[in-house]
Amino acid sequence: MTMNPEPIDDLQLSAWLDGELAGPEHEATRERIEAWLRENPEDAARVRLWAADREGLRAALAPQLDEPVPERLRQAVSGHGPAASPRWKQAAMAAGLLIAGALAGGAATWQAQRGMQMAATGAPAGAWLNRAGAAHAIYVPEQRHPVEVSVAAGDKAQEEHLVRWLTKRLATPVQTFDLRAQGFELVGGRLLPDGANPGAQLMYQGAGGQRVTIYLRKPETPVPAEMRFERQGDLSLFYWVEGTTGYALVGALPREKLLALAEEVYRQCEAGQAVR
Repeated sequence: MTMNPEPIDDLQLSAWLDGELAGPEHEATRERIEAWLRENPEDAARVRLWAADREGLRAALAPQLDEPVPERLRQAVSGHGPAASPRWKQAAMAAGLLIAGALAGGAATWQAQRGMQMAATGAPAGAWLNRAGAAHAIYVPEQRHPVEVSVAAGDKAQEEHLVRWLTKRLATPVQTFDLRAQGFELVGGRLLPDGANPGAQLMYQGAGGQRVTIYLRKPETPVPAEMRFERQGDLSLFYWVEGTTGYALVGALPREKLLALAEEVYRQCEAGQAVR
């Protein structure tokens, strides 16, 4: 008789997300949490949204690292000035270390773990990649309403309607892609929030029911960026910027198989061979 797996609580999910379960001694716990996230897409989506929120907070607070230390606090720490009593000095040093450690150490650790960078996407890569992963986790399991605009196989009129609608809303050219040679058919697409701006998602499905999504956004700085790879739990992402559009291909596929899809999408982006 198979027992139901023990539920994973938010404290465990947070520890996994923060990298507190690194090391071989936590391997079994990590595997159990990752298995839970694979079986519970709503929890997986919540975790990705936590990550996006955290990255946004760190990006907002990071400039404080460059601000000058207030004179009163500087004098207290240096041992000069009227505020430099032993108790105040210890408190000031502790406060300074906590602030600097939280901002510098936390940001550095997060960037090392997640490979965050500003690059030419016009925003911290992690923020929009987490949105891409969260949207994938939320909508891919849907059976009746996986997309807003459904495109039946060979329905060119509906596909053209989808392209025109998303192009107008994103204010950047949107195209769909012919991935039939790779075994994937277009399911359709939907409008999504991309921070304060609109984004979009295209969904493709393979013969075995496996789905991949392409997250589309208009970057603040439309500078071409080379293709990069990232892992988010059980999901793999290839992302880049081409022309005035940012792309993130997301799927729970082996890296090599997802790379083949990403290369085909990238080729069609460059060549303008999208299906219209």
